Amino acid sequence: MDQIVGIGIITAGFLTLTVYQEYVDFTNNSGKAIPALLITVGFIIMIVSYLGCCGAFRESYGMLKTYVFIMILLLILELAAGITGYVLRDDIDKLVGENMSELQIKYNSTTSAQRIFDNLQYNLKCCGVYNYTDWMGWIPDQPNLVPYSCCKTPDTPGCHIIGSATLDIYTDPCHSAVKDILINQTVLIAGVAIGVAVLDILCIVLGCCLMKKTKEAYVI
Repeated sequence: MDQIVGIGIITAGFLTLTVYQEYVDFTNNSGKAIPALLITVGFIIMIVSYLGCCGAFRESYGMLKTYVFIMILLLILELAAGITGYVLRDDIDKLVGENMSELQIKYNSTTSAQRIFDNLQYNLKCCGVYNYTDWMGWIPDQPNLVPYSCCKTPDTPGCHIIGSATLDIYTDPCHSAVKDILINQTVLIAGVAIGVAVLDILCIVLGCCLMKKTKEAYVI
């Protein structure tokens, strides 16, 4: 059971760091803390599971004791990850807003910032940090234009003119779109961590029972 739990935790962590990588970047890497911790815990659980299996097979009290001790430490880490996830969701709103605004300022001067923001607006069907009007003035002397990535149909000439916003460009704020994705993912990961912690409690109880049985058999 430990190996299945370990694989599940690692998978959840890697999915967050790969599928949502570009969105996690808007949290100043704070959003990477939980999945990174879970990946580490997952690998440790898979390694420790062999120790538990060997201890049970050999009826080794020392190996079982070590297994239970490590599982208790992992349980503490998992609970910490779960609690951190629920606490972090309150900070995501501010972090996303600040980092996204900084990135928008760099849009004209940095290729990477332009790429990230264009992909963001195109994929999430949004425009601007808090409003499409955030782009007003990004091109000198042309305050009524937005990037083509805001257009519902980028190939349409003139689609990036703010005057036709309700028809041709997306009007939903990117801040809300990214915030919702990250909060939902953070809550999900935190829930996984707490759920796995419950399973680990069962493993610890079983380990303690095996320790007691092994010790009694040794004394006899």
